[in-house]
Amino acid sequence: MSLDTAPDHIKLAVDLIELLETNEVDPYTAEQALFIVLKDYQNKIAVLEKTQSEESGTEASEKPDAE
Repeated sequence: MSLDTAPDHIKLAVDLIELLETNEVDPYTAEQALFIVLKDYQNKIAVLEKTQSEESGTEASEKPDAE
């Protein structure tokens, strides 16, 4: 699979890896930072799903599977 046809989350992951490696970020520092980013986005998704659920009056749908 070429990167041009890859799903957006794969493209973003490759871009983030390239950014971290280009800037020679220490792997442990990168891991800690990515953990913070992950928790932040999990919170944003929870708020979004709660808002969507309240607007539609139903349960929020399951999040899509990551590859």
